[in-house]
Amino acid sequence: MAGVRREAVRSAPAGVPYGMLRHGLRTGVFEWLLERVPTPRRTPFTLGYLAVVGATTTFAGLADPELVQRLQEASSSDGHNLLQHPLRALVLSGFWVAGEVWMPYLWGFAFTLAPLERRVGTGRAAAVFAIGHVAATLLSQGVVIAAVETGRMAPEAMDHLDIGVSYGVLACLGAVAGLLPWRGRVPALGAVGLMIAQQIATERDVVTAVGHPAAVLTGVALSRWLRRIERRPPRPRTRSAQAPAVGSAASPAAAAVRAGARPSTAR
Repeated sequence: MAGVRREAVRSAPAGVPYGMLRHGLRTGVFEWLLERVPTPRRTPFTLGYLAVVGATTTFAGLADPELVQRLQEASSSDGHNLLQHPLRALVLSGFWVAGEVWMPYLWGFAFTLAPLERRVGTGRAAAVFAIGHVAATLLSQGVVIAAVETGRMAPEAMDHLDIGVSYGVLACLGAVAGLLPWRGRVPALGAVGLMIAQQIATERDVVTAVGHPAAVLTGVALSRWLRRIERRPPRPRTRSAQAPAVGSAASPAAAAVRAGARPSTAR
């Protein structure tokens, strides 16, 4: 009995009872939370994009206002810029935030892009963000351009500043909601719908009324593609499959060498 008691003491974590406490924290709720904290290894795209957006926001707050306005106007994805410089407008408009406060976007990325990147990988999460940003921008500004051409809106509407990451964030939110089971998917999409309805009623802006729902629906549509990829069986490893064949082909020659005969060389 004494030997059993000594073995139990040796197998216990060091620093009992504090060792047991640390072990419980590592395997309990604390570990669950740590696994969901964005890190450069698990969520490089999320943290890298946040760093870029944080840099542009800091620059906008410290630099000369006229210079900032010129840069943002050149990066805007408004109707005129899309018709004249479409690639520049689509890319650069996503590196600014609409406003001077960066912190809300930190939480937006943490609860939309980061969990999506953890689940589907960096490349697919970046693709959802980019496709949502581009699709919602083209659709919302296409409505503005069509309204101006038909005389329903003034020509000045094609010059309204259109920058921000909201389309990409909402697309990732729609993808995350679409990947949830039915019991979580319906309440999540309902909450997103209420949030967008409140924004539309408050801002009364055509771009917001078209772009935000389009971004969410784009993410929901892409979630079906992501689910199909998750269900796809992994590809077999060709090298490991070929290894036994190589070994079996070489076995007669090896047996001949062991028997003392010289193996023949094929010419």
